[in-house]
Amino acid sequence: MTSDWNAFVNEQFELAASSSKGTLAGLSFGVKDVFALEGYASGAGNPDWLRTHPPAEYTAPAILSLLNAGAVLRGTTHTDELMYSLNGQNVHYGTPVNPRAKDRIPGGSSSGSAVAVAAGLRDFAIGTDTGGSVRIPSSYCGIYGMRPTHDAISLEGVIPLAAGFDTVGWMANTAELLHDVGQVLLAEDPLQSAPDPNHYFQKIYFPREAWDLAEADTKELLLAAAHDLLSRLAEQSVAEKWISIAPEGLAAWMTAFRRVQAIQIWKQHREWIEEVQPVFAEDIAGRFAWASTLKREEQGEAFTRMDEVRESLRSLLGTEGLMIVPTATGPAPSLHIQGEDSERRRSQTMQLSSIAGLAGLPQITIPAGTIDGAPVGLSVIAGVHQDLRLLQWVRQGAIITS
Repeated sequence: MTSDWNAFVNEQFELAASSSKGTLAGLSFGVKDVFALEGYASGAGNPDWLRTHPPAEYTAPAILSLLNAGAVLRGTTHTDELMYSLNGQNVHYGTPVNPRAKDRIPGGSSSGSAVAVAAGLRDFAIGTDTGGSVRIPSSYCGIYGMRPTHDAISLEGVIPLAAGFDTVGWMANTAELLHDVGQVLLAEDPLQSAPDPNHYFQKIYFPREAWDLAEADTKELLLAAAHDLLSRLAEQSVAEKWISIAPEGLAAWMTAFRRVQAIQIWKQHREWIEEVQPVFAEDIAGRFAWASTLKREEQGEAFTRMDEVRESLRSLLGTEGLMIVPTATGPAPSLHIQGEDSERRRSQTMQLSSIAGLAGLPQITIPAGTIDGAPVGLSVIAGVHQDLRLLQWVRQGAIITS
């Protein structure tokens, strides 16, 4: 039974395809419970949000593009409260079950979407990614997931978390379908570089700081997977290079990301939180409380660092470069992780996810194998607006997992 996975908020909600001949004809998808869907009230993982917001009067453009391509929307999927977590746990609605590692968390905040795909309940699913909310659950559940270039896909009709980092992301069980969905969602981005079968990425970078964060067995497995991927693309004659990208350390990048993000989050949600006084899980409430203490005028260093990282990485990658990194430090933690252990793992994971997040770059996580029976993901990051080329590259060299 599909209910055994607890992936869906409303499994019965459906929007029919607008075409029977599009590139996604005959496919079904689920959507994170944060998108405007005509006649439906999205709850953002919190009963008080659901109670205080009416049904949408229109459907978000990103979802319309998928319907126009022939796909059918079947069901809305669970999310962490107001998308402010990476675990996928929800005290109000329960935790979606990770189909590939039932004793571990599914990852969040697009937890239900990842579970719907990993369990084979839907062909693909839509989520949002601000600090890793598509990439991390995709890695933990053993599927493909994409965070696009920031602003490449319309966020109209999407409940925001932090506008400067929010993106519409998607998940699938194959690189081919991830690519096909991306072609639809990215069709309106005029800045996309079109794939050219005779022009490949020429430079492959392995950032030491990122790989040093991976657990030893995860690092060994993912490096082998990375070189297997590159060997499949050997005819492209790419040059590999180990580099340092963060002399100050990725912990400093993560700190800057969290502070800038939190300032944006509090600006976005302060009025509603102060007026409604919603009931949040302890960890979510703590993050909002911390966000409320940050002042923009006191965080100049964080904003400066974000600008420096964005300029540095966009310049490094340009149109010819790729970075290969672990998606997370290891497989998903136990379902029982909490307190300091949970926050420590979140901090380590965000050091990795903040790389693309700060720079606004596209990133794909690829299922690369398992550690102790639980999936781990390998990520590839490309230059700004190189999303379609990245999707094509991953499709060409897709890793076949056991």
